Amino acid sequence: MTCYFRHLNDIFDKAGVTVTKENKKEVDRVIHSIVGVEYKNCPAAWREVKKKIAEDEESFVNMLKTKMAEN
Repeated sequence: MTCYFRHLNDIFDKAGVTVTKENKKEVDRVIHSIVGVEYKNCPAAWREVKKKIAEDEESFVNMLKTKMAEN
């Protein structure tokens, strides 16, 4: 879990998301749902996250921001 978070600091900053010990699982679940990967499948999630960011980083940031605000 969260094995790819260290690569997303810039994305988290842009989305206004502060990852803490308490919310790490929630953030991870949200990211998995955004990319359509079953929760806890870290390698598959990271592959899809990289694709989504490469395709449209702003859209990914906005989805993350929106979904985190819903939780």
